[in-house]
Order: sequence, then structure tokens, then C-alpha cells
Amino acid sequence: MGQKVAGTCYIKVDGDQLVITGGVEVPVSKVKRETIVKGYFKEEDVIPSVKVDAIKTPGLDLSKITEGTNMTVTAEFKDGSSYVLSGAYLVDDATVNGDDAKLSLKFEGIDGNWQ
Repeated sequence: MGQKVAGTCYIKVDGDQLVITGGVEVPVSKVKRETIVKGYFKEEDVIPSVKVDAIKTPGLDLSKITEGTNMTVTAEFKDGSSYVLSGAYLVDDATVNGDDAKLSLKFEGIDGNWQ
């Protein structure tokens, strides 16, 4: 029996749903490990984040997205899991493409949890 593991995702920023093109990236773990020598490793925190390509739709509150510093970003995946980023703020350059209205967004925050 097959199981659904991918497909349509839903992204909400402080409760407002974005129209997205399908590209969503979130970290799977909270730490990144690197081997120093066999059997010994160092560990660094992974910055909680959500990276998404959305569509600039009429009525989209760009000032809320670009100026917010304590937002909640929720990514709901087709397999039933969700990633919730709290204390979120926009990083990098937020750009929109005039040809297809694609808006590239990357949010980072204080905490990210899988649910």
C-alpha cells in the first residue's frame, strides 16, 4: 500500500496563508555534526528556518512580512507533519520577479519544531 509523502504544502505567516509554488525547505534536525577525527565530532546549532517561493498576490501584506520580527511561520506538509518557526523574521533579500510574480522568502527565528 502506497503512502503519500509529498505534494501540496501550506505556508502561513502569522495566520495568513501564502500562495506558494511548491518549493519549501526547512531543517530536519536542530544540530549539525562534523567529525574531527574518527569517533570524535563537534556539534553546532542549526538556525531554525523556512525557505519558500511564494506568489505576490493582490492584498498580500508585504510590510508585515518584511518588517515583522516576532512572527510565527507554519509549514504544513502533505504527509500530515508541520514545522512551526517561532520568533521569526525575514532574512536575505526578499525579491519578486515581474515575469511570474514569484516572491523568494527566507525566514529565520528563535525556535523551530516539528509537530
